[in-house]
Amino acid sequence: MSEAYFPVESGALGAEENFLSLDDILMSQEKLPVRTETAIPRLGVFFPELSGGAETDNAISQGSKLEIPLWLAKGLFDHKRRILSVELPKVYQEAWRTVFSADANVVDLHKMGPHFYGFGSQLLYFDSPENAEISQSLLQTFIGRFRRIMDSSQNAYNEDTSALVARLDEMERGLFQTGQKGLNNFQCWEKGQSSQITASSLVQNYKKRKFTDMED
Repeated sequence: MSEAYFPVESGALGAEENFLSLDDILMSQEKLPVRTETAIPRLGVFFPELSGGAETDNAISQGSKLEIPLWLAKGLFDHKRRILSVELPKVYQEAWRTVFSADANVVDLHKMGPHFYGFGSQLLYFDSPENAEISQSLLQTFIGRFRRIMDSSQNAYNEDTSALVARLDEMERGLFQTGQKGLNNFQCWEKGQSSQITASSLVQNYKKRKFTDMED
């Protein structure tokens, strides 16, 4: 049976999101606290409490603090012109980075943000002076949690795993599901329920080339 949707790989850990990926679309909607460094016309339509009204072309005045989606913040941010400055969300600030470095496994990442790694990687776009610390914290947090995630996925066969994945961010849930799939495939193979193991197409092609070279 064909699937209604074929998952598209996320690009959030790279320089740009992949807008064919549902995960990236949802991640780009997460709010980011910013401060306007100049008046921004017409944006006040979406923030009437900060707008000067029609007389000022619905502009948001300089120095206003607001929360906007990540995709809008990236669109308005300019590396040369100071249109807005980005404030780091609390979970990526130094206090939380200290918690992660102490024991990343105790933190409920899904509660902090369902796209913790992807959203954090996109923050590097905004040239924060803390970028090096943020990227290092993301890497070490992932390393610190990876082994427990995979151990859990390999030791939960035919069990309710909802409690195990509740504290994981979306990328970690994907890793857990991959581990579960591997475990289920192994159990099927061990019970003789899997399909017959066949040689890889790469091996078969290699053998064909080898025989052809010998004939020549």
